[in-house]
Amino acid sequence: MQDRQEQISQVVVTAGQMRDIEKRIFAAGMPVVALMEKVAGLIARRIPEIPANTPLLKGSRVGILVGPGHNGGDALVVARELYFRGYKVWIYSPFSKLKELTSQHLQYAQSLGIPIYQTIEQLPDSDLLIDGLFGFGLERNLTDPIASAINQLNELSIPIYSIDLPSGLHTDTGEVLGTAIRATHTFCLGLWKLAFFQDRALEYLGKAELIDFDIPLADVEAVLKDAPKIKLITRAKALATLPLRRPAVTHKYKEGHLLLICGSRRYAGGAILTGLGARASGVGMLSIAVPESLKSLLVSHLPEALIVGCPETESGAIAHLKLPQNTDLSSFNAIACGPGLTRDATPIVQEAINSERPLLLDADGLNILAQMGAIATLKKRQAVTVLTPHTGEFERLFPDVADAKHDRVKAVQEAAAQSEAIVLLKGARTAIANPQGAVWIVPESTPALARGGSGDVLTGLLGGLLAQATTKQIPLEDIVATAAWWHSQAGILAAQERTELGVDAFTLTQYLMKALT
Repeated sequence: MQDRQEQISQVVVTAGQMRDIEKRIFAAGMPVVALMEKVAGLIARRIPEIPANTPLLKGSRVGILVGPGHNGGDALVVARELYFRGYKVWIYSPFSKLKELTSQHLQYAQSLGIPIYQTIEQLPDSDLLIDGLFGFGLERNLTDPIASAINQLNELSIPIYSIDLPSGLHTDTGEVLGTAIRATHTFCLGLWKLAFFQDRALEYLGKAELIDFDIPLADVEAVLKDAPKIKLITRAKALATLPLRRPAVTHKYKEGHLLLICGSRRYAGGAILTGLGARASGVGMLSIAVPESLKSLLVSHLPEALIVGCPETESGAIAHLKLPQNTDLSSFNAIACGPGLTRDATPIVQEAINSERPLLLDADGLNILAQMGAIATLKKRQAVTVLTPHTGEFERLFPDVADAKHDRVKAVQEAAAQSEAIVLLKGARTAIANPQGAVWIVPESTPALARGGSGDVLTGLLGGLLAQATTKQIPLEDIVATAAWWHSQAGILAAQERTELGVDAFTLTQYLMKALT
């Protein structure tokens, strides 16, 4: 049972896929009315358990917002159950035409004496609102009078719990269709919908919670078998992917050798933070190529690493790599290149791209790649490439793919397919795609990570894990997703202990190991 729950918790679906899954359930004999009762019953039991501004005690006033479809039917069953449990319930039902089952539930609520209102002006005060106006699949913009009603409801300083999705959000893109409910809590029904992991939807979703109503895995797999998989990287999956245990007999080179190429006189801190991130990964051997003038500084912070001082330009960038004797780029299990380099290091990035080693590019590595023409350049590489852009860098790399601000999942899929690279698009919900179209999403993060240098830490951490993965036959896509999850968890833990303002990049490195315990 636990295995099924873990699998269900990782699945993310589009509106079309969810419709197809529900069709299979109903075709197999599950009555719509029975499923509605089950789902609404789970929600009704859960509502009193959620901490709000004030506890929802018996006798509290609960307003139920009812739409014309089955989402409204769910809300009406919740209304009935809360009424029977002693809550003071009223219903807002502004639509003249309802689906048959929803209409029947509204009729029964009326027979119980639950007050029903058709206009926003009639609504009494309440301690909580339950949003059942529109569920998944909404595609048209909301217009008045319902749009005006939603805007007025959003102005009330009371909690709003949405059923399946805040009314007014596009299920796949998270787009606000004219206006949308700003929920404080959202019950996502059955399977996670794509909108929950689009950055622009997050301010409307509040605290999101999956309501598992026992969808058979066979139905999920049947619908998704031919579609690119979109999955969440969960704690259990991440810990299972990490190389946390080592054989009794091993040595440092068996645990991966990473080369970091980073830093300049102007951005010395980027090299230090990248190195500290790599240290936390547990990589067996760490070499860091920096301008000669930074060598002593790096040695003082990372005495266990092999610091390679390289000739530098007048501006303080690496002029060319000067690796130890009998060593070339093929000596390393992975290369991570970019933080703090400046664009004066263009020949160095070109050399790394021309190598046959797995390569991670970030920061100025990405900016230089964009100047070279990302897609054409990457298609010539024989080894795996991992790109870790934020939105601005992504747009410079891939100006012709989907708009990353509007549909991050589609954008990262297209970029990975066109470039034949693994692309990690940073954001409040980081998304990772491989060239085959599979997507991994980091389901939670913190704005505490919106600090200079936090991306450098991720580069080092991910680079170290990539080097280890190549020695242990761990799928590289999985290790990229795991690194992003680990980085986010460290930020979340640090913010909990130090507040969101107290998590600078150096502090973040000190929470990487704590995040795994």
